[in-house]
Amino acid sequence: MSSLSKHHDAHGEHGHHDAGANKIFGFWIYLMSDCIIFATLFATYAVMMHGTAGGPAGRDIFELPYVLGETALLLLSSITYGMAVIAMNKGNKGTVIGWLVLTFLCGLGFIGMEINEFHHLISEGFGPQRSGFLSAFFTLVGTHGLHVTCGLIWMLVLMFQIATRGLTATNRTRIMCLSLFWHFLDVVWICVFTIVYLMGVM
Repeated sequence: MSSLSKHHDAHGEHGHHDAGANKIFGFWIYLMSDCIIFATLFATYAVMMHGTAGGPAGRDIFELPYVLGETALLLLSSITYGMAVIAMNKGNKGTVIGWLVLTFLCGLGFIGMEINEFHHLISEGFGPQRSGFLSAFFTLVGTHGLHVTCGLIWMLVLMFQIATRGLTATNRTRIMCLSLFWHFLDVVWICVFTIVYLMGVM
């Protein structure tokens, strides 16, 4: 290979690295804007949590063991995603997809449990229209659930891209961006679990 070709390949690789770094940095900025959204929802919930309008409070409707199951699924999905990143660094395409499938199933289980919780509350007459407290609860928890759902769709697309194109530089950047997003949702859920559910049953 000529020195010109080597220089061109090195320049191309450096360009891919810079582009990936810029995308990850841009994604951090997006996450900061998402932090503002969730901070606003948490502040709203804090104001409205006692506005039950004669209806049920958190201790009357929250089933802590059930929510612990949801939490365990989401935290487990964070571990499995971390294993996918480790496999990516080793260049094992099949292993990456395998760990992503496990992550997807855990996230899907979490969403299924959350939908079931919402359905149960609404069927009992404790929908978001019942009180300010319930409106804030459904909005905060539902917004987080919507983010998880978007993450699951993103994960499906990413698995298809990895399966068809391999662990390209672009796909590696996508894996890292989704990793940031997924772990961010775990952190937000820990806050939801603590502020909404744990404090709600006290």
